[in-house]
Amino acid sequence: MTERRRILLIFALLYPLGAGAVAINAFFASLIASALGARVLTPAEACIAGLLLGFPATYAFAGHIATLIKQADAEE
Repeated sequence: MTERRRILLIFALLYPLGAGAVAINAFFASLIASALGARVLTPAEACIAGLLLGFPATYAFAGHIATLIKQADAEE
């Protein structure tokens, strides 16, 4: 399996979790920012932010996981 294909497979498996994590963090960050006068994101806006910002975050994490798998395979 090529490196790029491995990253895309890991990305496809982890994207729902990554998008959800980013959405939750965006929502809670907006709650914290409301103490400084910013408005709070609605849950729908937080989900949209999660879908958009979860893509690069999950892809970077998938690349990291693929590197760890490659290192583990080299040690055998």
